[in-house]
Amino acid sequence: MSDLRGTDIPYSDGRLDCLGYQAEASADAPWVVVVHEWSGLNHGTKAACDRLAGLGFNAFALDVFGAGTRGDETGDNSHLIGPLLGDRTELLRRLTGGFEAVKRLPGVPEGGLGAMGFCFGGLSVLDMARAALPGLRAVISIHGILAAPPTPTGPIAASVLALHGWEDPFADTDAVKAFAEEMTTAGADWQLHAYGHAKHAFSFPRANKPEMGILYEPRAAARTWRTIPAFFDETLRGG
Repeated sequence: MSDLRGTDIPYSDGRLDCLGYQAEASADAPWVVVVHEWSGLNHGTKAACDRLAGLGFNAFALDVFGAGTRGDETGDNSHLIGPLLGDRTELLRRLTGGFEAVKRLPGVPEGGLGAMGFCFGGLSVLDMARAALPGLRAVISIHGILAAPPTPTGPIAASVLALHGWEDPFADTDAVKAFAEEMTTAGADWQLHAYGHAKHAFSFPRANKPEMGILYEPRAAARTWRTIPAFFDETLRGG
């Protein structure tokens, strides 16, 4: 029996048929759109939605790859994200289509939404903020790729929080500096929390490829899940 409490929800991003996942806290709770890591909308991302619901936030996970396209949670999924990392315009199209589909769901407001994502999903929510999607108020990138897309970043209205492992080889110190300069130039309300001794995918208990710089770090993971509700309380609830 599955330990998940949410519901699979079909939607279209305008071209692809997708199968998202929804976990609700209450009718009046803020909504957070969640973007998965490189293996697709898997159990871990769904469990994160359930955890958000337990913290008092309605959550909807996008299916960026399309229904039926899933990778291996512990394997190499470069073939899934490679084409989208090489075509950030198409990635943004899918993200925008999914975000707009969520806003059309019953009970979801048109504005005041948050977004968060892990790894590839962290890059994705940063691109959503860079694109100034209407209705997006705040984003959290969790051990995300920080590199900006080729197109210039305009003014960023959403509040931005990057939770970063200082030893993450996929976002080195040069990438962090470039990200800080980009956010500052864009006028964003931005924060970056760097966790010492943390590598890529530090919040995933199954991350165990230290030779690739991928490793679970329990202290950083615990701090991440204390920071998430505090940030969304401030930005989505005005607390």
